[in-house]
Amino acid sequence: MNPESLLQGARDAVSVRRVFGDPVEQDGVTLIPVARVMGGGGGGGDNDDNGGGGFGINARPAGVYVIKDGQVSWRPAIDPIRVALVAVLALALLGRRR
Repeated sequence: MNPESLLQGARDAVSVRRVFGDPVEQDGVTLIPVARVMGGGGGGGDNDDNGGGGFGINARPAGVYVIKDGQVSWRPAIDPIRVALVAVLALALLGRRR
């Protein structure tokens, strides 16, 4: 794979299309899903035209924009695993203080 193809793939992967989903409209309410998107890549080669590269991407839900009656509001996504982890850590820290 040549470096330009790799870079083009990375540009396409980490684009506004990945961050903002297609709007969904129902009963006069529009929802626009939003994600947190991170990516990274690398590559290398030698003087004999041997080389390679790679790219990785991670996307997680962030929340939705809600448009209703001309007003825009933000509703964050709740990650139940993260909530549970914070609760366990908080309980562990409180237990140490006693």
